[in-house]
Amino acid sequence: MARTTATGRRALHALTAVVALGAPLAVMGVEAGAPTTSGTPDAPRQRELVRLLRQDCGSCHGMRLTGGLGPPLTPQALRDKPSDSLVATIVSGRAGTAMPPWRPFLSEAEAAWLVARLREGDPHAP
Repeated sequence: MARTTATGRRALHALTAVVALGAPLAVMGVEAGAPTTSGTPDAPRQRELVRLLRQDCGSCHGMRLTGGLGPPLTPQALRDKPSDSLVATIVSGRAGTAMPPWRPFLSEAEAAWLVARLREGDPHAP
């Protein structure tokens, strides 16, 4: 039997997390087709997005978003990163990494809203 490397174990963990995403997202009411396509999300959708950030993003980026399997999502860590690049990463994922595409669950406008919250440093309150 082949030995599993640390990188292989992380990738397997990430894949397992991605496959399991459907259940938590469905429970919280985030489904394909739910994303808003323009403007600021309404208050109920903002709460859903913050919950998604806490639970689903936090599972890889750390519950305090200070890093884990994924890099930190703190204002300091994001300071030099272009917002459009962060939005693209959220909606399209990153090939060759554990970052999945979130396009089925949120729009580019909603991803931009989340990026703005992360840059403000208080993503836990809409």
